[in-house]
Amino acid sequence: MQQTRVSLIGAPTDIGAGVRGSSMGPEALRVANIVDALRARGVEVEDRGNLSGPSNPVLPPEDGYRHLEEVTQWNEAVHTAVHRELGRGRFPMLLGGDHSLALGSISAVARHCRERGKSLRILWLDAHADFNTRKITPSGNIHGMPVACLCGLGPDPLIRIGGHTPAIDPSWIRQIGIRSVDEGEKRLVHEMKLDVFDMRYIDEHGMRQTMDRALAGMDENTHLHVSFDVDFLDPEIAPGVGTTVRGGPNYREAQLCMEMIADTARLASLDVVELNPALDHRNRTANLAVDLIESLFGKSTLMRSE
Repeated sequence: MQQTRVSLIGAPTDIGAGVRGSSMGPEALRVANIVDALRARGVEVEDRGNLSGPSNPVLPPEDGYRHLEEVTQWNEAVHTAVHRELGRGRFPMLLGGDHSLALGSISAVARHCRERGKSLRILWLDAHADFNTRKITPSGNIHGMPVACLCGLGPDPLIRIGGHTPAIDPSWIRQIGIRSVDEGEKRLVHEMKLDVFDMRYIDEHGMRQTMDRALAGMDENTHLHVSFDVDFLDPEIAPGVGTTVRGGPNYREAQLCMEMIADTARLASLDVVELNPALDHRNRTANLAVDLIESLFGKSTLMRSE
């Protein structure tokens, strides 16, 4: 790993989700001993505690968005915290919270990369494309919109976070494990030419070839960001999420994915989102998430002799 000084940033909110409970995700990861697990990998860890923001008002959508003002406030706080840690030369690890928070996190990473002249690669590990807009969303839940907003398709308060619109170019992102895309999203994903490795691709080509392609083209000047939605995993092994979709990666596929990311030595920031302890069994999903995060930081069955 290039960067072994990790700052944990908790964002305990389910403000952008349709199901309550992901606000408890940061504490569930701490209960699963994420700090000790990382330190066992030789990582220096500082837990910055939890950010604060508005509570979830549980209101219906307004003009196509649920809780737009509150989601904006949370993402502004996340953006500030993540950008600050990057500026200190640290590795920010966002503990969510729902996936709308990736707006703040990734916009901060993109801002940092622009300031430092670095290229950015984003791996979006998720069951969903999260490319909805106000006109096509079936729910108005903003956790289904962050990729679209990052690409400049969304309300001004969200797409302007970080001061650069759009925050990212669609060519920087690789979506992996996708298996649930709304009809309107499909058209937008094709129009924006997103690079999507859905579950059919993984079934046909395997996780190794998938990751080889998703990671291709990076160099020493690349900042690799991973946005890990826990519903990326098959719900048989990870039941503690609010939006389960059958047919996701199994344990070994997920481990290979994480180990290949670690092998690049380019990983420099991470989101861990959508963990919902209210729907979990004895913190099983949080424990699995921590196990996989360890693999991102170099844990493997045997030492590799290249």
